[in-house]
Amino acid sequence: MTKVFCDIADIKLIKKFTKKKIVKGFTTNPSLIRKAGAKNYSKYCKDILKITKKPISFEVFADDYKNIIKQALKIKDWGNQIYVKVPVNNSKGIFLGKAIKYLNAKNIKLNITAVYSARQTSQILKNINKKTKLIISIFAGRMADKGKDPIPEFNKSIKLAKKFKNVEILWASVREPYNYLQAKQIGCQIITVPPAIIEKIENFGKTFDQLTKDTVKAFLVDSKKSRFKI
Repeated sequence: MTKVFCDIADIKLIKKFTKKKIVKGFTTNPSLIRKAGAKNYSKYCKDILKITKKPISFEVFADDYKNIIKQALKIKDWGNQIYVKVPVNNSKGIFLGKAIKYLNAKNIKLNITAVYSARQTSQILKNINKKTKLIISIFAGRMADKGKDPIPEFNKSIKLAKKFKNVEILWASVREPYNYLQAKQIGCQIITVPPAIIEKIENFGKTFDQLTKDTVKAFLVDSKKSRFKI
């Protein structure tokens, strides 16, 4: 089964989507939290925790070992359902294996983000134990945006992670509802999806004939609204 996590930081939307059975958790990042209008990162994240008890990822935004550890330790204390999100590399391209290893050994649940290759997955797995829960977020959509096929990297990463029952592979940066079916087909444990696409996934199941009918109706409605004439 592929669990659906909602990728959002807007408090109003979290209130709505935490009630949905299809939503098993949430993911956030500093960009989403900024877009939601937060002025104080810690306070905003704690306000989110008042709304949902489902698993949720909050990301560090430090770029060096010392401060990544400092921020991660603070974030993990906000709640038991938290996964601390740590990038696989820092902004200089340096692998953050030392930080990942330290936090994993402290039994802190991690979500390793901005992963693009099976090579990076392999690096991560070499620095963790086989007990503490860990998510590896692979950015499928951003790969595809640059003309790269994400599926081979997922297949190799999933194969590498099979020895680790505590590790889940997450399909990140969704671009369309069909990505959910792709994630299921290859065996991803989690897919993180924006709210608008979750609502489309909930409407899966229409026949081709129904889709044709709905499409033609939509064109007809728009032409009438515009009062087009030929």
